[in-house]
Amino acid sequence: MDILKTSDFYYDLPERLIAQAPACPRDSAKMLVYDKAKDKIEHKIFRDIADYLTPNDVLVLNNTRVIPARLFATKETGAKIEVFLLKRLNLTDYEVLMKPAKKAKIGTKLIFSDNLSCEVIENQEEIGGRIISFCVGTGTLEEELDKIGNIPLPPYIHEHLEDSEEYQTVYSKIRGSSAAPTAGLHFTDALLEKIKAKGVQIEEVTLQVGLGTFRPVMEENALNHKMHSEEIEISPDVAERLNRAKQEGKRIIAVGTTSVRTLESAADETGKLSAYKGETNIFIYPGVKLKFVDSLITNFHLPESTLIMLVSAFIGREKTLQIYREAVEKEYRFFSFGDCCFFKS
Repeated sequence: MDILKTSDFYYDLPERLIAQAPACPRDSAKMLVYDKAKDKIEHKIFRDIADYLTPNDVLVLNNTRVIPARLFATKETGAKIEVFLLKRLNLTDYEVLMKPAKKAKIGTKLIFSDNLSCEVIENQEEIGGRIISFCVGTGTLEEELDKIGNIPLPPYIHEHLEDSEEYQTVYSKIRGSSAAPTAGLHFTDALLEKIKAKGVQIEEVTLQVGLGTFRPVMEENALNHKMHSEEIEISPDVAERLNRAKQEGKRIIAVGTTSVRTLESAADETGKLSAYKGETNIFIYPGVKLKFVDSLITNFHLPESTLIMLVSAFIGREKTLQIYREAVEKEYRFFSFGDCCFFKS
């Protein structure tokens, strides 16, 4: 049996380097550039990304939009429960996490507001979650969630976010994510216009970010880790344009690990992309051959996470850890609101 030791992806990170707020302006974040062909590291500012792009490049963005996925409810007994929306299943039902979960047995009714309630209809022991069915009095579920819900921030961010748009990319469109595709947070409208003016092709795909991206790896052998599925979509037009770009020898640059996972999920063994709408639980780690993506723009990820394993599939585990150590020495800011890397092919 193959072994991929989770502990082999650990690195030391001082807590002070975990970013608590986004860079202002967005494109002023630091950017570590690693040229794989030359084995060379440079230290830049994110807005410099335009200098590294040419008309022979394609940027692929994840256009998902974070929903107000963090809710607070009251049981009929008066007990308080926190509900975290993970994935929409149909018009009324969601996969959720609850805290404390032991108080949410099947049949439990929860009240969010005078206009919104739900019932627990199923346990999901494998993820410690539940499935709930919402009941809305008047209006739509989306309207009610916008009124009472909160944008969920990762647990390592302790500062209050004054403007929830700071946790949305400037190109966010398709509602559904429980977390932002954070590599995209560095782009501004002006920077994207500058990149387009250089002749860079920009395409959009969708991955609704959920538990699968951020769930910690608890297995000693990471290959035993089960990824939670997430919804993805690549339209026929986008798939056709991306395939044409690939055939023309253009460099496919994924903005964020979610864009990588979307593209690689829809690519066959020959590297041809198909239009796709459905679920993915793809797990990319060292040894997995990347079939479509050439380069990656991404933030710095948690130790022992599936995301640092994905980065290691691009450039190797030892090089990834070397780069992370250098970023720590140079006091880059880490995780969701932190600085970023451009892994250049």
